Amino acid sequence: MKSQINTLRQLQELVLTRDEHNQTGDGSHLDSLNDSIVALQQKLIPQVAGLYDRLYKKNHIVISAMTNNCCAVCGMQVPIAQVQQVRLGRHLVTCSSCGRILFAADEDAVMNTSEAPDRDNPKTGISRFSAEELMLANLSAKTREDAISQLAEAMEKHGFISSAGNLVAAALERESVLSTAIEGGIAFPHVRGVEGGGLTLAMGVSRKGIDWDGEKVNMVFLSAIPVAVSAFYLRLMAGLSQSFSKDSNRKAVVEANDSAALWKALQRATRTTVK
Repeated sequence: MKSQINTLRQLQELVLTRDEHNQTGDGSHLDSLNDSIVALQQKLIPQVAGLYDRLYKKNHIVISAMTNNCCAVCGMQVPIAQVQQVRLGRHLVTCSSCGRILFAADEDAVMNTSEAPDRDNPKTGISRFSAEELMLANLSAKTREDAISQLAEAMEKHGFISSAGNLVAAALERESVLSTAIEGGIAFPHVRGVEGGGLTLAMGVSRKGIDWDGEKVNMVFLSAIPVAVSAFYLRLMAGLSQSFSKDSNRKAVVEANDSAALWKALQRATRTTVK
């Protein structure tokens, strides 16, 4: 059954990649994504395929990691009797609360290690996901790997994630499926399944531009995404894309000469597009 669980994980990632492409892409890769999705679906045995179809009709997130003996999507504690079954992966185990198929989180998976939000002083807008220390106003990167590495290192240095190296590897694996660069010189590299906290976003700016799979990119947004907020991430991408379709906002971030100035420019640019 482990091979079926691995197929489901790959299938879910492709489905969510297709959702992203529908949101911000030009549609040029939809046929290849659909073909890959169909090919994976055909690898599912009838029992698993039937369960997948039923769950997919409710929500595109059909499989969830078990972290700290809890479902990463809904947070429900997994009964002790089922924890070992999930870890062994010999049978399909579903969450008793949300019904999603559970799998054991990888031992080397990146974890969100940021502090819990202050309920007495709730943050709003882009501040919910990022901070001044995650702004790199002068990326020295010449390649997408270098850019992702610099942003991931900032996340780890300031206590937002557990492992920059693992985040970089996972982000590059996602890039190999489909480039996250879009029109306007923007790229959205990201990793899903970074559990333990909320969505984390780092931003970097390169005035010279970065070669991103043949595209020139000036703004890079690296995100570490818990599976539960995958749908919200699509809205965040759309809001950022809308913000930086305006020349004035683009000019403000490119001209920012330090982290403080870049943070202020990002906050101003997204005050009406990111809630």
